[in-house]
Amino acid sequence: MDIYNVEAAEILAHETLNLPIGEAAPIYEKLLATFPTAAKYWKQYVESYIVTNDEETAKQIFSRCLLTCPHINLWRCYINFIKKVNSKRGSEGLEETKKAFDFMLNYVGNDVASGPVWMEYIAFLKSMPVMTPQEESHRMTTIRKVYQKAILVPTSHVEQLWKDYDNFENSVSRTLAKGLLSEYQPKFNSAKAVYRERKKYIDDIDWNMLATPSTGSYKEEQQCLAWKRLLTFEKGNPQRIDVTAANRRITFTYEQCLMYLYHHPDVWYDYATWHAKNGSTDSAIKIFQRAVKALPGSEVLKYAFAELEESVGAIQPAKTIYESLVAENSSMPSLAHIQFIRFLRRTEGIEAARKYFLEVRKLPSCTYHVYVAYATMSFCLDKDAKVAQNVFEVGLKRFMQEPGYVLEYADFLCRLNDDRNVRALFERALSLLPPEESVEVWKRFAQFEQIYGDLSSMLKVEQRRKEALSRTSEDVVSSLENTLYDVVSRYNYMDLWPCSSKELDYLSRQEWLAKNMSKKADRSVMLTSGGGSTLDKGTIGVGANAKLLPQSTKVIRPETSRMVIYDPRQMKGPVISATSSGYTKEVDEIFKMLSPPLMSFITNLPAIEGPSPDIDIVLSVLLQSTLPTGHDVGKPSAPVPGPATTDISGPRNQNGSVRRPPKRKAVERQEEEDAAAAAQSRAMPDIFRLRQIQRNRGGGPAQSGSAAMSSGSMFSGEQSANSSS
Repeated sequence: MDIYNVEAAEILAHETLNLPIGEAAPIYEKLLATFPTAAKYWKQYVESYIVTNDEETAKQIFSRCLLTCPHINLWRCYINFIKKVNSKRGSEGLEETKKAFDFMLNYVGNDVASGPVWMEYIAFLKSMPVMTPQEESHRMTTIRKVYQKAILVPTSHVEQLWKDYDNFENSVSRTLAKGLLSEYQPKFNSAKAVYRERKKYIDDIDWNMLATPSTGSYKEEQQCLAWKRLLTFEKGNPQRIDVTAANRRITFTYEQCLMYLYHHPDVWYDYATWHAKNGSTDSAIKIFQRAVKALPGSEVLKYAFAELEESVGAIQPAKTIYESLVAENSSMPSLAHIQFIRFLRRTEGIEAARKYFLEVRKLPSCTYHVYVAYATMSFCLDKDAKVAQNVFEVGLKRFMQEPGYVLEYADFLCRLNDDRNVRALFERALSLLPPEESVEVWKRFAQFEQIYGDLSSMLKVEQRRKEALSRTSEDVVSSLENTLYDVVSRYNYMDLWPCSSKELDYLSRQEWLAKNMSKKADRSVMLTSGGGSTLDKGTIGVGANAKLLPQSTKVIRPETSRMVIYDPRQMKGPVISATSSGYTKEVDEIFKMLSPPLMSFITNLPAIEGPSPDIDIVLSVLLQSTLPTGHDVGKPSAPVPGPATTDISGPRNQNGSVRRPPKRKAVERQEEEDAAAAAQSRAMPDIFRLRQIQRNRGGGPAQSGSAAMSSGSMFSGEQSANSSS
């Protein structure tokens, strides 16, 4: 079951609205355990308790979600709740509400949609009662400060706030207003311009999206890019405000981003490293702690967290993280062991790392990677080649049949210039490895001899390699043959080749063809054989290859003798015109019988540039078809007889059935059908006469499609004339 099924969660949340709070609460808890940053679910949950006047439970829910869900709608629900709770508490309640407003704007005051909240706060301050001139002066000062903060935030209501501030200052003192407004006018203009730019990034964000693990969908990728573009925009400080205010705005944007990209480790890492680069290591550590809690299965975040702790000198917290990595990776802990060994060497010294290695090598889950890592560390960092070689030798007893371990040990011995032990290692390993797993070892052995050996040893190893690997090939003979490609592979060095790229491509192709020669021969035999067809003995051979011929004749081949080759260069057929057709007078007389619309249709038929249809077949199809009768030019059209022209949507009886005509009309319809059949029989000789004329003039299948199609059209027209007569 997919607990992150967004559609199912939306349906469940909607159904919960109709349940009593006692039944709805467990469902909300389950939803919010899966989507802890879904502000709309938190809002729906807390409103269920506010409706029932359960203030204590509502406060507990707000304390769980407000700081992790900086969504303006959820916070407005909170401030409305605070105003409701403190509405009957007098001046003490007003002070609590004022503190709640300050608390709210401190967290979400930078939201692009926070304009109405600023205006609501100012209206609340103006409505507070004052008793003395000192309280009035204090209130005016507070309102002025709130206005000056509000007009610096790029929101959708920044222009309205500026107008209200202008009116406020002028209502207090025109002399003072002139100086203050001239001071804040550029700041307001900057905020207004930044809002226009910020809105371009805000509009690309889906504010109803739920935080789910990455699925790689197109929508998800677009949302990630939209958030990263917005973060980049905010980090550039386009408004040129002070660093503290800019960092507060960036922090708010990151927190909003995590509401929707909660399961994306790169966002957590960027957030933490941004704090670290700005000198706030404590904040970075807190972000990593939240990240590890949000994504407990992300090892890379834990390594990054341990790295940060170690970089600031917090060795014990970093060690705790490494120990948790070792404990949590019980199935494949080798990487965690290797990184812990390196950490111990950096922080506690060589002896601590050696002691831990000796403990790890006894574990059944320890792989050869741990041996290679510890030996390499001893050789490269501690400059102790003897310890490294002893580790490799101990590991060889356990991992002799691991090609990767053999190659790492060979590389180590090559660094020591111990060519005698390298050859001994290759011989020992190749004697135990099965041929299908020894490919890379043989390749490395051959490369070693090319560098350290003489010509005879190099050729000998190359031949042994072919013999050993030929057991895995079907064509043993071709695998053992020497080719020029072998010479190229022996005498190349890094990206230098003893031939041109063209020659190399040719030799590679020939090498591949040689190895697949037998398979290609079998395939060619299969393709060239067929039922009833003769085989080219010169191509496939006889004798040895004769037994390879397939005995089955189930393969069905197309009848190619009736295929017409398409020639795009063929000329277009003659264009039929009502004035000059190029035919004899008999044909012109037939054309004259056609109605103008039909003649226009024939004239505008496109020429077929592909294979032309056979006119005989077209005529036979037309003659066998039941065609509607035509009418003379200028005569009004009548209903086409026959049951095919019955209008089933025509007049009906009251019960809905089709109204049947009387028997007298049925008799007339039958007579009309008989007349049409007679007209068709009379038109047939003219059509065959037209066909004979075409043949005498060289017309045939090579003509264009227009001429062929016109013949069928002529038939309809002539039939129309004859039937009308």
